[in-house]
Order: sequence, then C-alpha cells, then structure tokens
Amino acid sequence: MKTKDKVILGIVILILLILIFSYYNIYTNQVVSYATDVQEQQEDVVISNAQKVDVESLIENKQKQNVEQIITEELELEYTTVYKNNKDLPKGTMQVVQEGRTGLQQVTKKRTIDENQQIHEEEISSIVIKSAVNKIVEIGTSNSKATYKISKGTDVYVTSDRANIMSEDNLQSNKITTIAKNTQMKVLEVKNDWYKISTQGTTGWIKSENVTAVNPNPTYTTQNNQITKLSFDMALNTPSGLSLEQFKKVLTDSKDVNNIFSDNAEYFYYIERQYNINGIFVASIGIHESAWGTSRIARNKKNLFGYGAYDSSPYSSSSTFSSYSEGIDLIARVLVKYYLNPKGTSIYGGETANGKYYNGNTLTAVNQKYATDKGWANKLYSYMEYLYSKL
Repeated sequence: MKTKDKVILGIVILILLILIFSYYNIYTNQVVSYATDVQEQQEDVVISNAQKVDVESLIENKQKQNVEQIITEELELEYTTVYKNNKDLPKGTMQVVQEGRTGLQQVTKKRTIDENQQIHEEEISSIVIKSAVNKIVEIGTSNSKATYKISKGTDVYVTSDRANIMSEDNLQSNKITTIAKNTQMKVLEVKNDWYKISTQGTTGWIKSENVTAVNPNPTYTTQNNQITKLSFDMALNTPSGLSLEQFKKVLTDSKDVNNIFSDNAEYFYYIERQYNINGIFVASIGIHESAWGTSRIARNKKNLFGYGAYDSSPYSSSSTFSSYSEGIDLIARVLVKYYLNPKGTSIYGGETANGKYYNGNTLTAVNQKYATDKGWANKLYSYMEYLYSKL
C-alpha cells in the first residue's frame, strides 16, 4: 500500500473513531437526562399530593361521622295523674286527694352524632329505681251543688294526703308548713284559687284544690279570672284565665273529627288551676303534634304530644297512656318543670323547677330547646290565635 493510501485510511479510521466516541457520549447523556426527568416528575407528584392532603384533618373528619356513645343516667320518673269523678262535688270543681310523687329511673341511651353534627338518641333500656306515686284528683259531677261556695268564715278540711301552707297566695312565696289530710281550718279570705286559712296557730294560704267544706252542703267558688291577652311574647307560665265552659267552646271544632279535644277540654282547664300554665298553649301543642288527634300515636297510644318519641323510631318509642287526660297532665308538668321556669322556682306540689331547658317563658324561648323546627313557635301561635278567636 502506498504511503498516500495509508494516510487516507488512517484519516478515515480516525474520523470513524471520533464519530463512534461522539455517538456514545451523546447516547449516554440522553439516558441520564431521561432518568433524571422521570425522577423529578415522580418527586413532583409525591410532594404535590403531600401538600394538598391534610391527613390529620381527614382522620378527624372521619371520626366525626356517625359517632356512637352509650350513656347511662339517672332521671326523674314523672308520676301519672288519675282523674276520678265524684258525685258529691259540684260539677267542674276538683279536689286533690293524693299528691303525686316523682320516682327515679336509670336510663341507658345510644347517642349518635351524624356527619352534620346532629345528635340522635335512642333508649336502650330503663330500670325503675324508685316507683312514682300517682296523683289522684276527684272531679265533681253534681249539678245540684254547683251554686254553693266557700266564703270567709267557712270551716274546711284538707282533702289531699298532704298540703302546703304558703306565706302568700302564690307558689313562689315561702312555705310555712305542711299539714296532713283532714286537718280542720277556718277560711279567713278567698282570693281566686287560694284560701287564706287559720289552723292550730298557723295562718297562711292554701290552694283551693286541697280543701273541702265541713258543711254538708259545701260550695266552691266559680273562678272569674281575667282572660290573659293573647300576644306572641306572652308569658306561658301564666293561666289563660278561660272558664271551663270557654275551654269547651274553643276546643269544640269540626277539625276534631274524633272529638278528642272536645271530650277532654276540661283537662286543659284543670292543668291551668294546678300548674300555672296557659292551657290554650298546651292544647295548641297537642293539635299541632297530633294533627287534631288524627295521628297514629294519638289514636293508638292516647298520646297527643308525641311524648317520649325518638327520631329513629317515633312510634315504637313514644309513650302510651291509658287516657288522654294522663298525657295532658304530664306534658303540662314537664313544660312547667323543665322549660317555663328557671331552676329553683317554686312550682306545684311543693316542688321546685328543674329548669334544665329553660330559656325564657315565651313561644320563641321554648322553641329553642323544645323543638328542632325553627318555625315551631309561629305554627303554635297560629293555633292559639285560631282558638282565641272563637271566644
């Protein structure tokens, strides 16, 4: 091979080596670069997700969904009021022959807090620790004795198994003493539902429902209380002042297809006299909750108020009464004791208000704790207006 050819061949080989080296170098760099890009993309994805998701909040929110708790507590067991007819008493009057006493029960509930933070309760079991004692009230049925009345100077006896003597003619005054059944007293003054009496050196006031006259022809004052003016902000722990006849008039209505309210009108009158509560207000609750007594709970369980019902099982959990009067009397006491009066207020039968759900004594105030429906107060007032308009 000539020298010239050798030179040319050497140059070609050199060029080939340079090309091979360059190609190798480029190929290697591309691989490294590609791997780095993938790695960076993967890291970006991981970091991005970690920044957007608050794991602790996620766990906390998850825990808030449908939280269940089992709660056991001791609650007062409200007594039942039994009304009995007495032909020896004037029609429309009443006498307490046995005061009611609350019992004590241990209740276990399942409390569920849903994702909207709404609380739902369901009673699992209930054990009576101390039995309640029924209150017994006798209702007069005699027309012949309706014109007699107790007045100043009349001798009277205590009819209930115990009766409180108060310093003034209201339950908020101080209790002077408690006297036993059949204790003889002399009436010094008559004022609405109260008698000022004197007995065994003690002078004070006693509710008229706790006494009867010694006279064989006793009479009872017909109450002429002034009718409380209707307003949205009226105090509901004050009687309406309607007479028995007026209660019967306003609660007789074509909407009451089963005659439940007309047949039990007297008991809305009696709760006013015993518990200082507006009977039209209580009747309006019953009308609203039971659709004028047509609801299944009202018809089958004689429960006009849905008392005792839980949202999860309203029918099965609601209370059953042997008469409509029992439910009317009970709901009146529950409202007076827990909703309408602040804790410690003297109420009925020598008891004081629990005040657990007290927020005031108006419709708006009661709505806050009694009903979850924010429009409940307006609906109740519409029924009250309707009933008052019939006077």
